[in-house]
Amino acid sequence: MKRTISTILLCGSLLMLPGTVFSFDGPLQVKNQFPLFLSLDPPFLESSPVRDSVSVSVSHSSVYVTESSQFWTVNMDLELTELAVRLKKKIGGRSEIGLDVPFLRPTEGFLDRPLESFHDTLNTGDYGRHERPYNTFLYEVLRQGRPVILPEAGKAGVGDVRLTLKREVSDGLPLVSIMGSLELPTGDAKGGYGNGSYDASLAVLVDIEFGKSYRGYGNAGAVFPGALKGYETVPMRTCYYGGFGVEAAWWERFSVIVQTLVATSPYPDTGIRQVDWPGILLVVGGRYSFGSSSLEFSLTEDPDTAGAPDFILNVTGTITF
Repeated sequence: MKRTISTILLCGSLLMLPGTVFSFDGPLQVKNQFPLFLSLDPPFLESSPVRDSVSVSVSHSSVYVTESSQFWTVNMDLELTELAVRLKKKIGGRSEIGLDVPFLRPTEGFLDRPLESFHDTLNTGDYGRHERPYNTFLYEVLRQGRPVILPEAGKAGVGDVRLTLKREVSDGLPLVSIMGSLELPTGDAKGGYGNGSYDASLAVLVDIEFGKSYRGYGNAGAVFPGALKGYETVPMRTCYYGGFGVEAAWWERFSVIVQTLVATSPYPDTGIRQVDWPGILLVVGGRYSFGSSSLEFSLTEDPDTAGAPDFILNVTGTITF
């Protein structure tokens, strides 16, 4: 909690600084890497304008959950690395199609000791991570004692590929768009790389300017996930999400971005708080632009310690045509 409050205060103080306008390139490309939600079409915070671009993102996150209820057991002590390629192509002047291809690799990781020192320094909880040996892999999801997901440590695989369609429905600012997605069952559901079903989503995207140096981004939508077809089939439920962010163009080529995204759980009631509660992402980062390219980096935290990794580190390179 102290860490989250400090982050919010820092962001608030930064937003008071003056600056000059260069460009606005949208929210940071960060999605929820909580392993149980990652294969269920987790939403990005998106901007409204359509564009031609290619992005490559590398994200690394740490997750620790060891909980059981009457019917469910969820044990996760792992670090997850994702390499994602995103392609966007304009169709005419107001529509855009997109393709997202993720590659996932869960491992035992290497950050347990640094995280312990970090939590000790801030005098915050460590999710019970100290109860297990350092840097050992654990990932199993059981329902009524029978396995649903049983991944292997260090095994890389393709996740579920996502197709998107965006359409601008207003001119000027605020700029409003409608976006839909369809996620294909290309990932191995038993290994945790996919869910074995088609997923879909629909959202409204809004961009609005605040003076010459700031732009706000707002999203609201719903995700309609298919059943999880692992070692057993588990029906999922519709989840709803909303988020907003502010991009501050204080320098000619560098902007600071603060954003948050909240999504309800797509799982049926498990009796486990970390799965049933909404996932909240608090993201702080920046973007450096050079010509038609940009490089962004960010740190993501989970203020409610549920439904999201302990942290997510992300670096994304983008080329706009």
